[in-house]
Amino acid sequence: MSEQVSVSHVDVPDDENGRKVTVISLDDGKANALSVSMIEAIRGAITGAEADPACVAAVLVGREGRFSGGFDLNVMRAGDAAAVINLVADGGELVRHIYGARVPIVAACTGHALAAGALMLLGADIRVGAQGPFKIGLNEVAIAMTLPEWANTIARERLSKRHLQRAIANARITDATTAVDVGFLDMAVAPDQVLDTAIAEAVALAGLHAPSYARAMQEFRGQTLITMADQIAADRSQA
Repeated sequence: MSEQVSVSHVDVPDDENGRKVTVISLDDGKANALSVSMIEAIRGAITGAEADPACVAAVLVGREGRFSGGFDLNVMRAGDAAAVINLVADGGELVRHIYGARVPIVAACTGHALAAGALMLLGADIRVGAQGPFKIGLNEVAIAMTLPEWANTIARERLSKRHLQRAIANARITDATTAVDVGFLDMAVAPDQVLDTAIAEAVALAGLHAPSYARAMQEFRGQTLITMADQIAADRSQA
């Protein structure tokens, strides 16, 4: 695992089968920007959780005050069009992986979640956010960019229809409490309770029949996953 991403485990209490929750922690010491290496490390950690028969769910948690500020701006602003296309496509594969993972993914949004950081929230099964002066949303239009089609696809799937235009075209940024109504989060709690709440939500999933859950989510999300795959491949072909 890279220095930016670490993996730990929490046992499911009183579980005679030794089941556990995998905690995937993101911390680059700055904005948790999604670079190629960060994306690869997150996907590797998710793949590891999927392959572990004792894992009931994974929690994706940011550093204090930051979940993720989005794609690495050093790449986005460097003028290399192919590098930008491939980075955004890599990000699409990450969001799609989260959305279609074989184990449930719970997001512990510890602070700001902007652009691709907010898109990761849309991929997660359950999203817990930190109350406070944190910014959550899709700010692409405000910084002279637009969302790729795969991002529009998952945004339409997960965001409230009442808020969709303001969230995408108007680049509206909100705090965690409002983000619950918009659809980026499922609940907002005190910052010092975010990780514990997310782990508790993940542990609760141990009560479900795992194969049935995986099958239900695949049937529920299957067409969206196919559409996103096609859109990501079309984007990457332009590099």
